[in-house]
Amino acid sequence: MSIRVGYFPHNNSLFVLRHRGILERLLPEVEWVDLRALPHAERVDPKVGLPSLHSDQLFTEDGYDFIGTGFTPPVTGLANGRDLVYVGISGPRVENGRLVAAADSGIETVADLKGKRVGIAHGSWQTTLLLFALEKAGLSWSDIEPVDTDVRDGGHALLAGDLDAWVGAYPGLTAVEAATELRTLVDTESLFSHPSLWFTRRDFAVDNRAALEAIIAALQESDAWIAANPRAAAQYFVDDIVARGGSADLDAWEAALRGRPFGVNAITEEFLDEQQHAADLLVANGLLPGTVQVREAVLPWIGDVVEATKTSVAV
Repeated sequence: MSIRVGYFPHNNSLFVLRHRGILERLLPEVEWVDLRALPHAERVDPKVGLPSLHSDQLFTEDGYDFIGTGFTPPVTGLANGRDLVYVGISGPRVENGRLVAAADSGIETVADLKGKRVGIAHGSWQTTLLLFALEKAGLSWSDIEPVDTDVRDGGHALLAGDLDAWVGAYPGLTAVEAATELRTLVDTESLFSHPSLWFTRRDFAVDNRAALEAIIAALQESDAWIAANPRAAAQYFVDDIVARGGSADLDAWEAALRGRPFGVNAITEEFLDEQQHAADLLVANGLLPGTVQVREAVLPWIGDVVEATKTSVAV
């Protein structure tokens, strides 16, 4: 039986693991599925809904059995009736991104965004960050004009004046910082822990426990290597971008990786509180079809496996 693991550059841990050969040593039957090669979900109007591609593909024959994403996709999947379970989380990624505007825009606080165009990679952690920021400022989703941008394109749109504000992430944010003076409207740390996270189907976790344990162990080993070798890890991302016809700055990628936490941690009550808060806000603002109880997506024994692998990692 082939075990299919989804990966893409935005989950740094799985992207590096794909290139390291560690999982193949533990799980010879692994098959890697590049999310970028799968059919894209139809665009969803960011005013009225959320795309659910990453969670939906856990439940298709040509999809995958295990995936890592940012904060929002598992909540989206749960709201759409997907029987997924959390596997683990990274530490807080407080330096990964922030909500910014051009310094000369006249926008000084989140409250000034009423009626403004705000760019996000919709359906990602950026949607949650923006929603949390609006709540804190006493605004709702309907008070702004959300614009769905690719993670890479939002910075160009901000510089061109097509956006009033943007949730930027490193390393892409580095180029925008070099091109113009920015004002930080809200940082990540003041809103939520913003971890990377990993999840799977409930039936896969229950029926393929040994394979799941191997994936977790491989992630721990690979993440320890990234933390010890950030420049070598950054080269994987640069090489991938260049192979696709783009250009990338190795120093910027290294800096981005150095600013991120690596290692898989067990799901915590604090994380579940944040996920529940996000789910409730998404429902209240009309972005999800139904309520979610995130604690129903927890299998306690998975946390025990995660903690056990943390004590046995060698770089």
